[in-house]
Amino acid sequence: MKSHVSAPSFEHHRQALGIGEARPRISWTTRAPAEWRQDGYEIEVVRANGEVFRSGRIAGADSALVAWPTRALDSRESAQVRVGIWSQGTESVWGPSATVEAGLLDPADWVAVPVGGAWPDGPDKDRRRPPLVRTEFPVQGKVVRARLYITAHGVFRAEINGRRVGIDAMAPGWTVYPKRLRYYTYDVKDHLQPGANALGALLGDGWYRSRIGLGVYGDWDRFGTDLSLLAQLEIDYADGRRQIVATGPDWTATPGPILFSGNYDGETYDARQEIDGWSEAGTNAGRWEPVAVAARDPRTLVAPEGPPVRCTEEVRPVAVLRTPSGRSVLDFGQNLVGRLRIRVAGPVGSRIVLRHAEVMQDGEIYTVSLRTAKATDTYVLRGRGTETWEPAFTFHGFRYAEIDGWPGDLAHAVAAGDIVARVYHTDMVRTGWFDCSDQLLNRLHENAVWSMRGNFLDIPTDCPQRHERLGWTGDIQLFAPTAAYLYDCSGMLSSWLRDVAADQLPDGTVTWYTPYVPTPGFWTYPPEPSAVWGDVAALTPWVLYERFGDPEILRRQYDSARAWVDLVDRLAGESRIWESGHQLGDWLDPSAPAHDPADGRTDRYLVATAYFAWSSAHLARYGEVLDRPDDATHYRKLAQEVRDAFVRRFYDRDTHRLTSDSQTAYSLALAFDLLPEDERAAAADRLAELAAAEGFRIGTGLAGTASILDALSKSGRFDIAYRLLRQTECPSWLYPVVRGATTIWERWDSLRPDTGRVLEDKMVSFNHYALGAVADWMHRNIAGLAPAAPGYRTVLFQPRPGGGITSARARHTTPFGDAAIEWRIHEDVLDVGVSVPQGSDAIIDIPGTPRHKVGSGAHRYRSPWTGELAATAWSSAGGIGLSE
Repeated sequence: MKSHVSAPSFEHHRQALGIGEARPRISWTTRAPAEWRQDGYEIEVVRANGEVFRSGRIAGADSALVAWPTRALDSRESAQVRVGIWSQGTESVWGPSATVEAGLLDPADWVAVPVGGAWPDGPDKDRRRPPLVRTEFPVQGKVVRARLYITAHGVFRAEINGRRVGIDAMAPGWTVYPKRLRYYTYDVKDHLQPGANALGALLGDGWYRSRIGLGVYGDWDRFGTDLSLLAQLEIDYADGRRQIVATGPDWTATPGPILFSGNYDGETYDARQEIDGWSEAGTNAGRWEPVAVAARDPRTLVAPEGPPVRCTEEVRPVAVLRTPSGRSVLDFGQNLVGRLRIRVAGPVGSRIVLRHAEVMQDGEIYTVSLRTAKATDTYVLRGRGTETWEPAFTFHGFRYAEIDGWPGDLAHAVAAGDIVARVYHTDMVRTGWFDCSDQLLNRLHENAVWSMRGNFLDIPTDCPQRHERLGWTGDIQLFAPTAAYLYDCSGMLSSWLRDVAADQLPDGTVTWYTPYVPTPGFWTYPPEPSAVWGDVAALTPWVLYERFGDPEILRRQYDSARAWVDLVDRLAGESRIWESGHQLGDWLDPSAPAHDPADGRTDRYLVATAYFAWSSAHLARYGEVLDRPDDATHYRKLAQEVRDAFVRRFYDRDTHRLTSDSQTAYSLALAFDLLPEDERAAAADRLAELAAAEGFRIGTGLAGTASILDALSKSGRFDIAYRLLRQTECPSWLYPVVRGATTIWERWDSLRPDTGRVLEDKMVSFNHYALGAVADWMHRNIAGLAPAAPGYRTVLFQPRPGGGITSARARHTTPFGDAAIEWRIHEDVLDVGVSVPQGSDAIIDIPGTPRHKVGSGAHRYRSPWTGELAATAWSSAGGIGLSE
């Protein structure tokens, strides 16, 4: 069998059209026999002008994020790239080519200006009507290339000659708009026709202008009052001409059929107001007026780093319900994020109203937990046969949809597929899978997947359904390891981290959510530094480096991470104890009162100081990777000083107790290596005692939940870890599962165990991924698959069977290809099979087998199994640890 090299990929892009990097790094994977090893490679770059560059043979095994080998791409320039590889001096066949194309790299490339409707807002801001904007242009000659570079103040959907451009949704997404506005690039050559053509777009408020924020009702016009399109169509002809059609004062606008759109409240669409042929040349319909011209500094326009939001799945209802009040409700069987598509025929002017909710109570949809979000879409029929409609510029978190005004038999319509839920999220590639012999744990894992999908909609949000939907930094800081296993979120999160840095205050304060929406009168205004949340600046870039092997992420975010740690250093002062400010502590500790989720059992300043030590230690590792030895030494010393201060302030060596005698306190102390070696066993024993005293129910909030199982397993207490994980009584990870949850809940008791009713508090979400961070422990310990070197250059296979689980398997698509493990216990034998991708090696650490290293390929191990793991004090599969 010969080796086979893949087509290359570029940076972290799923599609490399219109990228913002002039020298994009190149990656490839190889399929070959197990004994084969790459020891050299060659890169060929063929530019659009026919210029060919060949690097010649370059010695080395690198195949991930390899430097661009030739001169930089210019704006708009494309190239065909392919890779050839060597092993022991023998050249392989060349791999297939892939195309990379730069976007507009220089602000001077932009001639377009934003344009929108010129009519003033009405007195009722709930009814601000979005415009259609358009222009006509000729195409004269043979077109060889056509690109549409496009963005908006608001969100857009573009059409050329009556045909939609792309399938992306909620574009251009949400960034720190004053500093960064993303634009997208589309190949539209096939949209054009000889002679007269038309380009237009429908606009919506999106995050830019609709009500948003944490106030009682949210605020309008947070980033601007205009609703504008910025588009630049560039047509290249065979004779060398370039024609540019750009938004400007010669465009026209008119109110469109969307009467209202908003993320929280939904969309109202009057099909009677549709203008036939509005995006086709020569239309005379509608009343078109001159546009209003807005402003945008082209230096703020940036190309995307991750994929756009798209529909990734359609879900049909599993039941049609009739409520006590006589309303019709569809149950989709899965809490999801997206919107409904309906196909319907009825009289002109008929109104169909769609209301969305996550749960039902007393037989009706329950909307109190949505706060002030109306989550309601309305469609007014045109009355011309069968009509198909889906909202364009909103999204909802829901399992149930109440349908009012449906003309005809709703059950028949459902059976015919006339109503489907379309699932929307950032269109990342799935990279991680897990299952085991415990079906409840499998459902828990699936719930984490669905919560990630629902909350990775352009930014990583806390919740997708209520009046909030913000990019809370603490939630993703905790969940990032799980996210990076399940999906290739490298581009999306690296882009969002740029926004974290853009929102960061000059003193180093990291806002509690990004993009930041100021809410005067609320407790996050003005922004204050808070542990766990602010630590996203230091901890999440490291997770991306660990999982995707890209040191550039550390380099780019280094100033942001250092500013955060230095700020905490100043706040803590010589004591090295951070005991000031508005700390959220162990947010959502199950013992905390519903009205004050920060009032848990663990001292908030213990949590803050623990995270201070942890982020300082990570920053020292940044210094090592980035060849900043002085910084590495400084932050390593700082981390040790904070550890020492932590022990002096919060740990009693005589009683072997922390001042906060709680599960979270011991979890952080153990997981973050804050205690002296000779005190760790006592701390682990106390954590086990506390868990047992609670009947092996969880006693942690967000800060402790992501650490408690690692704290136990690092100490060899897998018996306690598995008992906590498999507990089904509230509070526990599996309590929501046995109550029928299909996503991760915000609170352990979002449904009260005593009454089965929704917790009496408006801060109740049934789709919050933070507590799903436990899935990362499941991947690394139950299945036993983890990175042992950045980007899985070395894979760690270290399954730790326990808890009565008799089999497990996991597969992860690493930068080098698929790594996989499968094990089962049968007739007192542990049978383990692993697969190592080409370009990687692996550490095998399996019960009954001496720890050793292997190369790529498939490997199998069988050893006697004598019982549960609890009796053996093995360390947890923790990935690239800071204490190694």
